[in-house]
Amino acid sequence: MSNPVSLELHHRIAQFLYLEASLLDDWRFRDWLDQLDEEIVYTMRTTVNAQTRDRRKGKQPPTTWIFNDNKDQLERRIARLETGMAWAEEPPSRTRHMISNIQVSETEQPDVFAVRVNYLLYRAQKERDETFYIGTRFDKVRRLEGEQWRLLAREIVLDQAVITSHNLSVLF
Repeated sequence: MSNPVSLELHHRIAQFLYLEASLLDDWRFRDWLDQLDEEIVYTMRTTVNAQTRDRRKGKQPPTTWIFNDNKDQLERRIARLETGMAWAEEPPSRTRHMISNIQVSETEQPDVFAVRVNYLLYRAQKERDETFYIGTRFDKVRRLEGEQWRLLAREIVLDQAVITSHNLSVLF
C-alpha cells in the first residue's frame, strides 16, 4: 500500500469499519445501507487454486465470482430478509464480523481512501450449523463533510476455493 495516511485518519476509518461490522451483526441492515455510497460496487470471489508451475508461467484459472452487486441489489437482498420469508435465514443467523490488519492509503481521488483488511466472518445458525468465511477485503471509503463516511466499493476475496456453506444469505 502506497501513500499511507496519518494515525488519526487511520483511526477514523477503522472506527467507521467497526461501526459497519456491528450494524451487520445486530441485523440493522437499513442503517448499514445508509453507510453505502449510491455508486457502491460490492463483489465477492473465491481464491483460485493453481499449481506453482502454472503461476510462474502466468497461467491462472478463471476467477469464480460469487456476486457482483450494486446498491439496488443490496437493498433487494435486505428487503427479502425483512419479509420473514427468506427461508435460508430461518431462524436468523448470528454473525460476528471480525476485521484486522487494517491498512489505509490515499488514492488519486480526493477524500477517497483504499483500505485492505483481513476478515473473519463467523456465522451460527440453528444448533450445530457453523460456518467461517475467511479472507481479505479491499474497500474504498469516501469522506464526506462533517467527518461522515460512505463505503464506495468492496471486493471480498475468500481464502476458500470451495464454499461449503449451504447458502450465502449473510452480508459481508
